[in-house]
Amino acid sequence: MLQTLYDYFWWERLWLPVNLTWADLEDRDGRVYAKASDLYITLPLALLFLIIRYFFELYVATPLAALLNVKEKTRLRAAPNPTLEHFYLTSGKHPKQAEVELLSRQSGLSGRQVERWFRRRRNQDRPSLLKKFREASWRFTFYLIAFIAGMAVIVDKPWFYDLRKVWEGYPIQSMIPSQYWYYMIELSFYWSLLFSIASDVKRKDFKEQIIHHVATIILISFSWFANYIRAGTLIMALHDSSDYLLESAKMFNYAGWKNTCNNIFIVFAVVFIITRLVILPFWILHCTVVYPLELYPAFFGYYFFNSMMGVLQALHIFWAYLILRMAHKFITGKVEDERSDREETESSEGEEPAAGGGAKSRPLANGHPILNNHHPKND
Repeated sequence: MLQTLYDYFWWERLWLPVNLTWADLEDRDGRVYAKASDLYITLPLALLFLIIRYFFELYVATPLAALLNVKEKTRLRAAPNPTLEHFYLTSGKHPKQAEVELLSRQSGLSGRQVERWFRRRRNQDRPSLLKKFREASWRFTFYLIAFIAGMAVIVDKPWFYDLRKVWEGYPIQSMIPSQYWYYMIELSFYWSLLFSIASDVKRKDFKEQIIHHVATIILISFSWFANYIRAGTLIMALHDSSDYLLESAKMFNYAGWKNTCNNIFIVFAVVFIITRLVILPFWILHCTVVYPLELYPAFFGYYFFNSMMGVLQALHIFWAYLILRMAHKFITGKVEDERSDREETESSEGEEPAAGGGAKSRPLANGHPILNNHHPKND
């Protein structure tokens, strides 16, 4: 049965146009073609990325944070209380009013004290500013290097300037070493993001991030199997073109560099809108949807690839909406991170500031006083 499933999975009609077989893509005469087995290396490379990330955050990002004067906000810890802790871990972090009253009777605290305890306990679980800065630094470094490397891979190729050449001779298109390594590194990095997503900073678009990572891994893998390498390199470079701007905006936001963060965010928003809502749908998607049909009839791989591209495009529209909403708040001066779970202050929910709090607390985003900071996404 396993052999039957294996044979069906690799049936040529699923992956290749009509009248073509895997034998047509066997290495010969010095020409090398993409193979599914090439992708095995991406899993150990993903683990290597996680190791490199650990040391990068420890020996590069942490000293950089100190250099930029990234400071932690002092958080008041919730006093040990077994009754409230048990409810927090088993029933939820946001008790309803009836539950607050019940917990008040069980713990011997007032309702207001119970609410304060839960606010402080939730804040304890929120990631520190240093953790956010180190994570943004790592992603900024990778995305910037990946974008530069990606442009080096494609800028001298004829299909970078004429998208019809993406399909010239398809699928009998040999692979060059730069394309191989660009694919392996990008796919390995996204595997590493998926492996670490449970421990990374969680934002309001957590589910969308998982969908994005899975869709990206599937797209990169499928484009390799079906020899959509030319289109794949264009798509990856296009996505990397704005991601490093976002991560740098986050870094400066966490460091408190308000004007720098604002200016980078403006550039990021413009690049994101142009690349994801103009170039991707009207050039790249047009290239993958229309041009192939001029050469061969549609097949399963054609529909599958473009369906996954549609998923990514839907996510881009969702994130663009958040960007525009951020831009509106940016103009009106009411800016906060649309994806972040704001740290709750002691004066929230109608409660008086904690003793020694001094002046009225400012609202917080990402555990830091609100700046005109970044938008959504991490593609």
